[in-house]
Order: sequence, then structure tokens, then C-alpha cells
Amino acid sequence: MSRLSEDVTPRFSSTAPTGHIASSTGCPLRDLTLLLFVVSTAGSTCDLILLGHFESAGQWMPLVMMPTGLFALAWHRIRRGHLATRIFQGAMVLFMVIGVVGVSLHFRSNAEFELLMHPSMDGWELVRASLAGRTPALAPAILVQLGLLGLTYTYRHPFLRRRTSLVP
Repeated sequence: MSRLSEDVTPRFSSTAPTGHIASSTGCPLRDLTLLLFVVSTAGSTCDLILLGHFESAGQWMPLVMMPTGLFALAWHRIRRGHLATRIFQGAMVLFMVIGVVGVSLHFRSNAEFELLMHPSMDGWELVRASLAGRTPALAPAILVQLGLLGLTYTYRHPFLRRRTSLVP
């Protein structure tokens, strides 16, 4: 095979071996990761709605971000291109940022409550009590996990591959 024909050979094929249904991304593990992301995001959104997690502006952040992430994913799946994939990746980074902010807000809220109840508490005792407080301090970390799952889905995604040039 000549060097020229190697350069124009597609690096991604959407066809599957005879007798198999072609995967939309060509990779069953990628598709499983996507399914896990969708089910987890939808489930977490329903959970927050059932808990009434919309009393303050800070509580709306995950309720807005999760459907936005699903919308970005749907657009990526429909448009099937580089830009849509990058936008989905950007949404996943926002998931992680909001998750870190959420953990911080939950932890601070619990720490303030513990200090109201026990003003002399400090150090490791305060940290432990804040982590185990009335609001689940680590629950917002699910957004970090979902963001990482979404980024795993797009890792070396075929839509992000650079096209090879016919000119050496």
C-alpha cells in the first residue's frame, strides 16, 4: 500500500462486521459509558426534584446544569461533529466546577450549623461533624463524577480526530 493511500484511509469506520449491528460510535465501551452518563444524570435530576432542591439560587445550579448537559449530549449525537463534541466537553467541565462549588456550599452550611450548636468545636471534630451534617456534604460530588464520565465518553472520540491532509 502506498504512502498516499495510507493517508486517506479512514481512521474511523461506522461499519461493523457482518451480522452485527453497527454502534453509533463504533465502540461498545464508549456507548456503555454514554448510557451510564444518561441514566445517572436523569436519575440525579429526578432525585433533586423529589427532594425539593430549589429553595435558593445555589440549589438551582445542578437542576439547570444536568438537563443542559443532556441537551448538549443530544446535540452532539444529532450534529455528529467536532464543535458539538467540544461543547459537550465544556458542559462536562462545568459539571465538575459546579460539583466542587456544591461540596463547598454544603460543607460550609454544615460547619455554620455545627458552630451554632457547639461554638467551641474546632479542628478535626468540626470537619468530621460538617461532613456528616444535616446536608449531605459530598452529595454534589456526583456532578464531578458525571463530568468525568462525560469526558471519558469523549476521550479520543472519532469526531475529535484531525483530518489527514493529502499534501505531505
